[in-house]
Amino acid sequence: MALKSNGTTIFDAGAIASGFGGSMVFIKKLTASSDATLSFVDGASGVVLDNTYKEYLFTFNNMHPATNSAYLTVGFRDGGTDYDAVKTTNAFVSQHNEAGNSSGLNYGSSWDLAQSTSPQPLAPAIGNQNDECCSGTLHLFNPSSTTFVKHFISNINQYHPDDFSQNWFVAGYCNTTTAIDGVQFKMNTGNIDAGDICLYGIA
Repeated sequence: MALKSNGTTIFDAGAIASGFGGSMVFIKKLTASSDATLSFVDGASGVVLDNTYKEYLFTFNNMHPATNSAYLTVGFRDGGTDYDAVKTTNAFVSQHNEAGNSSGLNYGSSWDLAQSTSPQPLAPAIGNQNDECCSGTLHLFNPSSTTFVKHFISNINQYHPDDFSQNWFVAGYCNTTTAIDGVQFKMNTGNIDAGDICLYGIA
């Protein structure tokens, strides 16, 4: 049975009809193996990060730090060689521990930035035991615009060293009208021991 709106088929047999919604186009996968950084640069190694798409999606799969309580961070490149685009951001976290006796929803005032060139923490304090890591997503909107600032939204779940499941929500913008042509991920201390990051364009 089809779902129609004003005579136009939107859903048919459980699938979205052609012309509705976007599709994910795989661009690049980087796999960590004791790497200091994982970088996606437009035009390098098959990476597309330009006006081909208005939205880009990064997925993080089992990102494991070499150092206990390390933060997964992101930096953006705005035409130079450094990943130091100025950012203003906010962050909050929901959490619950394994024992079931502690939970909370808190504004992450220590992790937001105000007109800063520093890397943005996306998952603060990830455990480095064999069963500890983080996974999630980051959306980057219209990075090639030379008119508007560049917004991004991240949602990552991490295994905190104190046996908490923490769900971090980070959002903000790169306060520049220069195109963003590179995105770099790293831990604030130590290497990325394992995990992979995939880049998709949203058509």
